[in-house]
Amino acid sequence: MRRHRRAGAGGIALLLAGAGILAAAGPAGAAETAYRTECIPPPISGLPAVQGTTRAAVTAPATAKVGDEVEIVWRTVEAASKNPDVLDLDKDTVRPTGTIKVGGAQSGELKVRGPRQNPPLPKNSPMKLPDMKGTLKLEKPGEVTLAPGAYTINVSKPISTDTKCAPKEEVRPAATIKVTDGGGSSGGTAGGSTGGSGTGGGDTGGSTGATTSGGSTTGSSGGSTTGGSSGGGDSDGTSHEGKVVQVAYACKTPIGDRKATSPVQINAVKKGGGHGLTVKFAKSVMDSPADIPAGAVKPSMEVRVGGADKGTVKAEGPANKEPVKAGQPIAIPDLKGTYTPGATGKATLTPGVLTVRALGTTTTCTPEKDPGVSLALDTTAQQGGTGGTTAGGTGTTGDTTAGSAAGPASAGGTSGGLAETGADDHGTLRALALVAGTVVLLGGAVFTLTPWRRLGR
Repeated sequence: MRRHRRAGAGGIALLLAGAGILAAAGPAGAAETAYRTECIPPPISGLPAVQGTTRAAVTAPATAKVGDEVEIVWRTVEAASKNPDVLDLDKDTVRPTGTIKVGGAQSGELKVRGPRQNPPLPKNSPMKLPDMKGTLKLEKPGEVTLAPGAYTINVSKPISTDTKCAPKEEVRPAATIKVTDGGGSSGGTAGGSTGGSGTGGGDTGGSTGATTSGGSTTGSSGGSTTGGSSGGGDSDGTSHEGKVVQVAYACKTPIGDRKATSPVQINAVKKGGGHGLTVKFAKSVMDSPADIPAGAVKPSMEVRVGGADKGTVKAEGPANKEPVKAGQPIAIPDLKGTYTPGATGKATLTPGVLTVRALGTTTTCTPEKDPGVSLALDTTAQQGGTGGTTAGGTGTTGDTTAGSAAGPASAGGTSGGLAETGADDHGTLRALALVAGTVVLLGGAVFTLTPWRRLGR
């Protein structure tokens, strides 16, 4: 739902924002502009760049005074790309962020941000984006122009991905503010509200602000840090979103060796001196060739800690709550654990050995090569740190690693210390031995890593 702030014909609307005052100075006006745009889909999609046209309207007060802090609204009339033919997007899974170029009497950039808010978006349908908002502090008299520019579309499910769109031509300003030298309000922040809270992972409801050549920026950017890294001094509850990495697994199963590749993402939330970790797999399908009772399948992972810190953190997922009939898919649950830093500096978190226990068997999947860091965190050493606890118990601590959790598998597909693989019922395993294409037998269930293009179909 769009809301436009309009001051009365003879009045001024004032909003308290922290220590500063937001002044909607003069009636607000909106103008539209269009520009050629290139959108780069997330690498994991395998889709080519999209060339299109962005149509956007910018709403700003027509007049204001130096020192005023005014709200700027970017409304995307038409995004340059549609929701591609990959998967239907659920309600409230899309969040846009963008940059408005500030010109004329004042130069710089204004960061704007929208809520995670959208209707359900079927495949091949227009990308409907919520309004993005930011707050600009006016610092010089004259005409200040506002031109929409680059923007990013984040989709939170099945995993967090970004489509980045950038102008391919000079963008005509969509709004102009006539600023007079009135010695307006001083102090306060240049950070605007996000315009709503998100429902997907990595949303912290932070604020966005302006960066101009006339003064310092005091607004902070909300949400997760781009590139899978975090800043120091985070308060409890701060979320950090890791990047998706492709993990090529070599699996030791009771019926032989298998290989599969899956996109994996590690996210973190600040909790006291440590971080609560969540390991997410891309939406995959585990097709069961036989009836699986409730509580029979339970996954876990040894997350590798590197950089300034060393060791592993065990993250576990819950067992399947409901029985699964033959042929039905089994979703991979989020794996959770707690990382307590053992060193001060920048620590890295990388997907490690994946273990799945099912129907009395244990299958161990080890990365064939280093998949790369998913998340980096600025840490402060804590007593008894490095390692952590899982949702259900105590994990590995210190520099001790389980098997080859600290590194990829050897070329021969073997590594020391792997969990024992075996089964009490070999007849059951033979009955479940359906191995084809990208199907991997994990204990008693078949783990199908569906190609990204087919996710959600």
